[in-house]
Amino acid sequence: MQATNYNKQMKALIAELQERGEVPSLLLHVCCAPCASHELTFLPDVFDVTAFYYNPNITDDEEREKRYAELERLIKEMCPQVGLIEGAADKEKFLTALKGLESAPEGGLRCAKCFALRLEETAKRAAEEGFDYFATTLTLSPLKNPMLINEIGEKMGEKYGVKYLASDFKKDGGYQHSIELSKEYDLYRQNYCGCVFSKKI
Repeated sequence: MQATNYNKQMKALIAELQERGEVPSLLLHVCCAPCASHELTFLPDVFDVTAFYYNPNITDDEEREKRYAELERLIKEMCPQVGLIEGAADKEKFLTALKGLESAPEGGLRCAKCFALRLEETAKRAAEEGFDYFATTLTLSPLKNPMLINEIGEKMGEKYGVKYLASDFKKDGGYQHSIELSKEYDLYRQNYCGCVFSKKI
């Protein structure tokens, strides 16, 4: 079975929207400023973008606040037309959802549950506030499985009745571009995903 080319799929949708002259609203789940940097160079040209910082996996308050502050600064400097929403910390919700999976391997069931937690809240928020689409910056990372992330996103979109923008943002040099932008804007780049379990690895 041939894998879905999410990048090609996204580009086709963007071309269709531009041809029709439509500018739909998009709630973009953001894990951190470096991972959002590449997407923020082109998505606001197509969508009315609002960034949604929702990362209950970051149980360290100082780390979570530092990442949010960097995202806020990046948006102000790069694309001030983009909105920004800070989601709840929800640390206990995260720890409860992953109970028993603390020692699971990176990239396995623990990560899948974490993706689902964040994407469900994004889809729910998008539906409640009337966004046309929702998406996530998680597919920028070469360490994360875009098929898994997009399957979860599509499922959450169906559950809450809002369209999910499937993506593979690392393609076409996206990840490398994010590294270059991180240097250009002097962004804080953390050395672990965010949860205390990945930090121990």
